[in-house]
Amino acid sequence: MHKDWLKHADIITEALPFIRRYVGRNIVIKFGGSAMNDDTTLKHFAEDVSMLHQVGVKPIIVHGGGPKINHMLKKLNLKLKFDNGLRVTDQHTMDVAEMVLCGSINNQLTAHINATSGLAVGLNGKDANLITVKKVERTVRDPDSHIEKVVDLGFVGDPTHIDTKILDVLINSNFIPVIAPIGLGRDKKTYNINADTCAGAIAVAMRAKRLILLTDVPGLFDKEKTLIKAINIAGLKRLMRDKTVLDGMIPKVATCIDSIEKGVESAVIADGNLRHAILLEIFTEGGAGTLIKGL
Repeated sequence: MHKDWLKHADIITEALPFIRRYVGRNIVIKFGGSAMNDDTTLKHFAEDVSMLHQVGVKPIIVHGGGPKINHMLKKLNLKLKFDNGLRVTDQHTMDVAEMVLCGSINNQLTAHINATSGLAVGLNGKDANLITVKKVERTVRDPDSHIEKVVDLGFVGDPTHIDTKILDVLINSNFIPVIAPIGLGRDKKTYNINADTCAGAIAVAMRAKRLILLTDVPGLFDKEKTLIKAINIAGLKRLMRDKTVLDGMIPKVATCIDSIEKGVESAVIADGNLRHAILLEIFTEGGAGTLIKGL
């Protein structure tokens, strides 16, 4: 028994320098992927967020919800629409996305954090004009004619402005913001936002010390399929140029680069299914996932 207590004391002692580093600082955590569909993982995530909060760190949560939106669309017999391989969000799809993101997912995640003695408050980007967006369009090149075409993605937006007033009030009142990634356009219409992009924009606006993107993979891998523990922006851009970073990882990497170049100290891509991934990343020397720094 005595040895067990000494082991616990050693763990706390090792964590103290890291706790001091982050006390009083904002950390933005994007939670998404398959981890959101597992109640046990969701419970552990909520416990970790509450632990950060209790030791004086200021977590801000942004969540995704793509798989659950797709599931609800299927239940309602609404087909996913694509143009040149890009998903299009029409008005019906946007209505479903808003219902799922701001309703079931946001409420569930907020309730889990509150059940672990946290003080979470659910928000979306329309609350207090938190997130203003611009409509997203993408240019694609026809593989046969090589003619470029602008694809209208419908109600998909990128953040152009984050009004931090509501976040400042909540954080200063000891609450944990839990944010659904939707926002208002200049046309006063509702737009869906990529959750990684949303988290990055909020991290920049809130001068976060760290941005953590929790996803379905352990981090970034090199061409030999070895996990990259740490990399700077220059190295990351090389990985993008030589096609080591592909597909769904591209927007995550682009978000990390953009956030760091705009003032966030560092970013991490880690596996949301790994138990205590957040605590391992924040409070241990080895961390979890891939750490990205400016230099």
